[in-house]
Amino acid sequence: MAEDTNIVLKATEPTLGKIEVAPQVLEIIAGIAANDVDGVSRMRGSLANSVNELFGKKERGKGVKLSVTGDTLNVDVYAYLNYGVSVPKVALAIQEQVKQQLLFMTDLHVNEVNVHIQGVIPEKTTQAVDPDNLFDDNDESENGEDK
Repeated sequence: MAEDTNIVLKATEPTLGKIEVAPQVLEIIAGIAANDVDGVSRMRGSLANSVNELFGKKERGKGVKLSVTGDTLNVDVYAYLNYGVSVPKVALAIQEQVKQQLLFMTDLHVNEVNVHIQGVIPEKTTQAVDPDNLFDDNDESENGEDK
């Protein structure tokens, strides 16, 4: 049964046997390609992915759903973007990057790359707290009197 789920790569040159790739490998390739695009904050994951990451196991294929029917390969990418980026530009870059990497690494032609933007992640702002002056409101004058 597992043999039916693998994707057989077609070789143009004579080979010694057939080459099969598990769909999870393609999901990992697409996930890394999408995550490398500037403007992508992170990929969508499940609760299981979050628990695995707590224990140090990074799930590279998260946020990618692959569907194969016959010779057509469709990829769905679920991503969170950084605040302030152009959503259409980043989405197009994700589509192109995923398509190129899958073609380059496996010689498979992708029919569709559907990008689903799950949200926008704001920049983390760090407020500098002066440990010597914790209660300074900046509302007081230099001599300590109220304005």
